[in-house]
Amino acid sequence: MLRSPFVVASILALAAVCCAQQDDSNSTTTCNLEDGRQVAVRYNSGSPKKDKVANGKPFLPGGTAMTLFTDVPLTFGGTSIPMGAYTVYPIPGREKWTLAVNKNVTAGAPYDEKQNVAQAQVETDQVPESSEGLEVAFSHVGQKCTLRIVFGKVATFSEFMAK
Repeated sequence: MLRSPFVVASILALAAVCCAQQDDSNSTTTCNLEDGRQVAVRYNSGSPKKDKVANGKPFLPGGTAMTLFTDVPLTFGGTSIPMGAYTVYPIPGREKWTLAVNKNVTAGAPYDEKQNVAQAQVETDQVPESSEGLEVAFSHVGQKCTLRIVFGKVATFSEFMAK
């Protein structure tokens, strides 16, 4: 089957534009519920050598906040979170980390605690070997999505319950 050189060139040009616009440092982790609904977190993978973690200050891997997308109402820390998009701020502490879910999703906006829709201390543990970069993943059982964040030698676990 012969193909027009114009069609082939157009497809290659389009593929190059699409690939050039993709940012390799952005990743997404998803919790797929049995009924087809999803909870997802988009994040910048960051670098333990470049990113600074300071107690009491929101952690911004790669200089940007993580974004939570949910098409199911959730509860986190006893607080209801409606369907929608939110920023997620892990906040390191001396013994435990806190996770804040914030309604301001404007790119580059500074963290404003008054915009939080939910905030809770999360299970925090030390891991034996330091991670190369930020690791973010969901595990899921039934209606519960557990968000695991590992950075350096610290691992946190945050439970979101789908309604």
